[in-house]
Amino acid sequence: MIEKHYEPGAVEGRIYEMWETSGAFAAGAGKADGSESFTIVIPPPNVTGSLHIGHALNNTLQDILVRFERLRGKDVLWQPGMDHAGIATQMMVERQLAEQGGPGRRDLGREKFLEKVWEWKGQSGGKILNQLKRLGASCDWSRERFTMDEGLSRAVLKVFVQLHKEGLIYRDKRLVNWDPKLQTAISDLEVEQREIDGNLWHFRYRLEGIAYNAEDPSTYIVVATTRPETMLGDTGVAVNPEDERYAHLVGTNVLMPITGRLIPIVADDYADPDAGSGAVKITPAHDFNDFEVGKRAGLRAINVMHPDGRISIADNPDFLEGLSPNPMQEALWGQLDGLDRFEARARIVQVMEEGGMLDKIEPHHHSVPHGDRGGVPVEPYLTDQWFVNAAELAKPALASVREGRTTFVPRNWENTYFSWLENIQPWCVSRQLWWGHQIPAWYGPDGTIFVEETEAEAHVAAERHYGKPVALERDPDVLDTWFSSALWPFSTLGWPDKTPELATYYPTSVLVTGFDIIFFWVARMMMFGLHFMETEPFSTVYVHALVRDENGQKMSKTKGNVIDPLDLVEEYGADAARFTLAAMAAQGRDLKLAMSRVEGYRNFVTKLWNAARFLEMNSCARVEGFDPRTVSNPLDRWIVSATARAVADVERGLEDYKFNEAANSAYDFVWGTFCDWFVELAKPVFSGEDEAARDETRATAAWCLDQILALLHPFMPFVTEELWAETGRTGPARSGMLALSRWPDVVRLGDAESEAELGWLIDLISAIRSVRTEMNVPAGAKVPLVVVSASAGTMDRIDRHHAAISRLARTSAIDAADAIPPDAAQFVLGEATWAIPLADLIDIGAERARLGKEIKKLDGEIAGLSKKLSNPQFLEKAPDEVVAEQRTRLEDTEQRRARIAAALDRLG
Repeated sequence: MIEKHYEPGAVEGRIYEMWETSGAFAAGAGKADGSESFTIVIPPPNVTGSLHIGHALNNTLQDILVRFERLRGKDVLWQPGMDHAGIATQMMVERQLAEQGGPGRRDLGREKFLEKVWEWKGQSGGKILNQLKRLGASCDWSRERFTMDEGLSRAVLKVFVQLHKEGLIYRDKRLVNWDPKLQTAISDLEVEQREIDGNLWHFRYRLEGIAYNAEDPSTYIVVATTRPETMLGDTGVAVNPEDERYAHLVGTNVLMPITGRLIPIVADDYADPDAGSGAVKITPAHDFNDFEVGKRAGLRAINVMHPDGRISIADNPDFLEGLSPNPMQEALWGQLDGLDRFEARARIVQVMEEGGMLDKIEPHHHSVPHGDRGGVPVEPYLTDQWFVNAAELAKPALASVREGRTTFVPRNWENTYFSWLENIQPWCVSRQLWWGHQIPAWYGPDGTIFVEETEAEAHVAAERHYGKPVALERDPDVLDTWFSSALWPFSTLGWPDKTPELATYYPTSVLVTGFDIIFFWVARMMMFGLHFMETEPFSTVYVHALVRDENGQKMSKTKGNVIDPLDLVEEYGADAARFTLAAMAAQGRDLKLAMSRVEGYRNFVTKLWNAARFLEMNSCARVEGFDPRTVSNPLDRWIVSATARAVADVERGLEDYKFNEAANSAYDFVWGTFCDWFVELAKPVFSGEDEAARDETRATAAWCLDQILALLHPFMPFVTEELWAETGRTGPARSGMLALSRWPDVVRLGDAESEAELGWLIDLISAIRSVRTEMNVPAGAKVPLVVVSASAGTMDRIDRHHAAISRLARTSAIDAADAIPPDAAQFVLGEATWAIPLADLIDIGAERARLGKEIKKLDGEIAGLSKKLSNPQFLEKAPDEVVAEQRTRLEDTEQRRARIAAALDRLG
């Protein structure tokens, strides 16, 4: 007997353990003979990570697809694993060492520190995968991979070495995002822009050969900067070639204050004549735009900082080259050398002000890049790093999407992909960390680099180069974590070995990801997949949106609006949490997650449970050999046809990655059609005297419930699996778990005639109920129903369904007439006009007055909202979520007014 209440907490753990121990998620489990493969690789979460709402959405959508295709008999693999998360993991272990009061990283040394990291990984890393299991993720956990496991590490070495030998990986001195706190290069994804209130300092640079006069602008040129400390590395001043104010100065020099360096004034389009003075200082070693200007103008790039952000002057040959400082300059350099960059900023501003070279200071609100881990401002920094020739690798990756071999859903994300790849810069892949794949490069005594997969091979190459054995020193840097994750679709399947898994499951079918890593992961998987596997790693990239709070705001700890998906699972159950995310996952639209929605879908779980229990109480058991094509009762034919239509709608939605449409189709059918209408219409049959009709409807109901459980399983796997087992206790034996059963086969089950007739019945009952509600007819009162101009077919339908109409719409009689009776509310359905006389049920005059008063009130609300939304100041100043909320209120109010007006019209 099905329990009275469904308790997710008591069921989910037991069900998941059953799935795991039975191998239900193993690659190929439950596949049909000769079936095609369906593969998804999980975006590998950080080994340090914990489940957040974005993970929950991403993995729920993947699991829906995986369970759907598994039910369709495909050879399914959902490949799980984790990323080693270089910076995050190293920071976490260093913090843990500090908390324990033990030696730090540098005191331990590289080898001992890495032992500590592996120890931490074994004990505490990867808890997020267990959290995914609580969500119901059906990955093949037996194939779990780690970006630093032995097999993936071998793949990384092979790729790096091959790309280097092909000239596509090289060492170069370029600008990178540098975190002075962590003292490593970081990727753009690890940089966050923070809005700050700062200053814009305007400095006067003296023109060469002209005596400086603060009162005479012709003796100097004014440049503005938010970073005065970088002027120590200035090697040029740029003006726009169309700027007539400075045309006569192009090609001349200015004498840099503090350094005494002569630097040229150059013409470059980068300088904006309308910004500031129109002249900009160029510091190629400390600004990405300046670096490009410097290359175009042939300017030197002088790094004036240590890796920790302190000023570097002494023992800095690049800075000192060509300078002959006077004693005053030497003294000032001595003061600046070794200062923190922000302390140096203050000192330089002071010196410029004292020297009469500070033109003005303007408050300046601007965006400053910060390292998301270190938390300090990022420094554009000139340093030797390893780079990938991404522009060359991007060419086939661009062609694949342009020519339709890989498509983005929604398609608009292809423009983002194109924009980045068409303007791609060299990819910096080296990091100054210890945790990660150490770069397989060894340096000889004269700096010659030997790149090989092993140290032994490097020594062989070095001996061949030098003609004798020599000592080699390995590059201490490690690879960017995005490098190893770029190999994920094929390295996880065993590459570089030619494994059966690689032959079966590559290329993968679809990638489900967030838009923020299109650049960092999706594009790089495309590049490496095409280069090493000679085919695209996936045919479809589904890009999901952000999950925001119910007001449309981005979730953040600062705002206190973060929703923990594990809290949702704990309170409402995994099925309700999953269904909420799916039902709201409209293509290209952010999800506004409200607790009321999750609660509503928990009620949906309960509704399904109660419906199954009701059917069981009414002896609706599965029948051996039941064929839905043979049912004869119009009610049974109708629900079979409606089931087929619902299956087709859900199937189409999932095939088109329209998760919200698929989920809502399932919801509307199960709750609205099956529970609210079929079950209600079947009740008299269950309790009736017609044994044949009763048996057919019971068998049909049991068959429909089976289809519903399969239909809902991808979205709500736990409750459906539990009900599958419960309903399998009667009738023919189940062949196994629902997770490995088959998607409903509903081919040729449509019945237009029965759908039209039962649709008419439902519309009629719904219309009567609406009129009763609008007119405040007492719930217990039975109403007369008059039909005018009804066809013979409609009269036949009335006869067949008179009992159902009377019971569900609470009608006392249904009579045909030639005209609408007075004081009646009326509506049209089909060719007939229907009327409900109200004189004996309500006070018609009072009801007219009430409805008129309600319309007047709503008119006032609509006028107020319309005025606000037509006010440009409100639209400009109000937050987007507030404007959206007001528009929704206006739309809802207008719809309510339309309903009230229609009710008033019904009264004549």
